[in-house]
Amino acid sequence: MKRLDPFLLSLICAIVLASFLPCRGQMEHILQHVVTILITFMFFFQGAKLERHAIVDSVKDWKLQGSVLLCTFALFPLLGIGLHLLFRSVFPDALFGEELWSGILFLCCLPSTVQSSIALTSIAKGNVPAAICAATVSNIAGIALTPLLTGVVLGHVGAGHSPLESVLDVGKELLLPFALGQILQKWVGPIVRKHKILISFTDRGSIIVVVYTAFSSAVVEGIWHRVSGAHLLEVALLDSFMLALVLVLSHLMGDGLGQTTENKIALQFCGSKKSLASGVPMASVIFPAASVGIIVLPLMIYHQIQLFTCTLLARRYGRRALDTSDQGTATSPQRRTATP
Repeated sequence: MKRLDPFLLSLICAIVLASFLPCRGQMEHILQHVVTILITFMFFFQGAKLERHAIVDSVKDWKLQGSVLLCTFALFPLLGIGLHLLFRSVFPDALFGEELWSGILFLCCLPSTVQSSIALTSIAKGNVPAAICAATVSNIAGIALTPLLTGVVLGHVGAGHSPLESVLDVGKELLLPFALGQILQKWVGPIVRKHKILISFTDRGSIIVVVYTAFSSAVVEGIWHRVSGAHLLEVALLDSFMLALVLVLSHLMGDGLGQTTENKIALQFCGSKKSLASGVPMASVIFPAASVGIIVLPLMIYHQIQLFTCTLLARRYGRRALDTSDQGTATSPQRRTATP
């Protein structure tokens, strides 16, 4: 049996700790400053790591790259809005409240993942370079598109912020460190690529601290009195439905565009994923501190569902590609023998 992912275990521990020992007062302010520093370094190191030619190469296959962006920033938000309107009009009392719906809709506005999209595309024998480009462009575009879409989809963006103000806030806290990393890439890039622990520590460390801080504020505001186990199950079912629907629609989109099997795999995995690494920091910038805990709950649940489901799907694709390759190897000598 596969052991529990240490990162997932850390997130669970952060939630449990915040539930019983939430940070308050001065400690909360200190942790918020720590979060800001960690997130700044995370995006700085990401900018230093990403080579510029990867960004340039990403725009070459415009059909594939455009399809991924369409799934991530158009299909998902439209799906979220449609489901929200459907359930609120047909089943007004059947599901959870507006706070968790805000989390679902925020999830729909997020960019794709990077590491897992690439890894799963590789396991599935898909187009890995295309996946690298698509995931990279999605995350860069998300710095501007996610706060804008969040403002449009939700109709408001926490604490009286307008969508434009949210873009400026996210740009200041996320895009500027990324751009600085790009500028200093010649000197910092080799160090970051050699010492991967720098990205791992700031990436995962910032998320864990954000989750603890966010859930501390949420616990003080009474999150566990507003969210029941039944609500979490409903969120998981809705997350699963959205993931399944986007996987099917992205596959059909690839067929309609005449994409190769390898490209369709990259489109499916990049177009259906949502980034926890980008989502948690963005939520901490866009929404009030007391709302972040409940806002990121649907994202954390979706993160685990997408990893489990897409891993199974990637392994199936990989076995199918291997079987096809073996059949081709087995029949080729027969063809040569039959040739006079």
